[in-house]
Amino acid sequence: MPGPRPNVPIASSLDDPERAADLAGMKRLATGLFVAAALVFLACVLLGDGAGAWVGYVRATAEASMVGALADWFAVTALFRHPLRLPIPHTAIIPRKKDQIGASLGTFVQENFLTTHVVEQKLATVDVPGRLGAFLAAPGRAERLAGDAGVALTALTDLLRDDDVQPAVAALVDRKLHETPLAPVVARALELVVEGDRHQEVLSAALRGLARFLEDNKVVFRAQLGDASPAWVPDWLDEKVFVRAFTGVQVFLDEVGADPRHELRRSYDARLRAYVHALRTDPETAAHVEDLKRELLEHPAVRAWSGSLWSNVKTAIVAAAADPDSELRGRLITLIRDGARLLQTDPTVRELVQRQSTRMAGYVVERFAGDLADVVGSTVARWDTEETSRRIELQVGRDLQWIRVNGTVVGGLAGLVIYTVAQVLG
Repeated sequence: MPGPRPNVPIASSLDDPERAADLAGMKRLATGLFVAAALVFLACVLLGDGAGAWVGYVRATAEASMVGALADWFAVTALFRHPLRLPIPHTAIIPRKKDQIGASLGTFVQENFLTTHVVEQKLATVDVPGRLGAFLAAPGRAERLAGDAGVALTALTDLLRDDDVQPAVAALVDRKLHETPLAPVVARALELVVEGDRHQEVLSAALRGLARFLEDNKVVFRAQLGDASPAWVPDWLDEKVFVRAFTGVQVFLDEVGADPRHELRRSYDARLRAYVHALRTDPETAAHVEDLKRELLEHPAVRAWSGSLWSNVKTAIVAAAADPDSELRGRLITLIRDGARLLQTDPTVRELVQRQSTRMAGYVVERFAGDLADVVGSTVARWDTEETSRRIELQVGRDLQWIRVNGTVVGGLAGLVIYTVAQVLG
């Protein structure tokens, strides 16, 4: 069983000391007129008819004024409370009907204000991109918004628990890498290399590196030959064989590196292109690449990298967001300033933003108008009953007191007319 609804305080702006003073003054005026009519009526009763015929006219006027004043006092008071605290039926209307009034108010707002037609008409008269651009272009606004975005980003990363996010990120990366076929990616990368003739540059660099490696380790290779040569072979023969073989290898590497049309280069080019074709057409070649990919992804170093990915990204983002001089903050500031300039000067962007803002507002109204109406009704329903009555009376009570004043005056005039007609007819 649900507990009682907590009362929601009403906005203090409804407490207006000036209105309260005006209301109290009007109540005194209306009550004073009633007291004056009562005193006149009492005086006429005490004088009696012997004082003259005029007493009857005054008495009828005063009597009708009192009736009018009492009737309108009852009517006005019955709106906000029970007159004289007596539980008279159909009184204390606002306290009794507060929830219904709130629901009706919410429905009224929904049907007359929260409609697509009304919102679109209003937005048609508002320069949305201009106002947004002026807001963003205000001095210091971009820096402040970038700082706020950094704080919000830091707060968001703090809300996310590393123990929850890190396995999820690692699993996502691992799944995407496993699901993405590697053969087409490798084939496309090699195609780009071949189309730009970069593969020959790679071969040239490899040949130069191999030549330097051989030259840097010449002594080591010579020693290996000496160890492998039979003991009966003289050293001078080993040296001669080594120099000839080593020089031949170096000359061959230089020839291949210097001749762009060398047979080795043509063979290398043909084999690479054939491998690219096989990656796209041969299932066995593609399967071999996939096996290598799986083996690589299952390596402990790769697993550790994917597991630490979230921590590394989070650390980098938080550091960049907190640093006013970071590239992230700088790019965000530039983006905001460029956006402000486009919103103010670019016709295409302005038209797009104006149109999309209208569509968005229409969607919000259609989707959430009922919820907003419910907010109005439920909020009024949670207001304190007595406080609600007091606040409403404070807003409209001064005008309602004029009903009492008018009732006193009009009642008196009506009584005078009725008495006069009765005297004439009698």
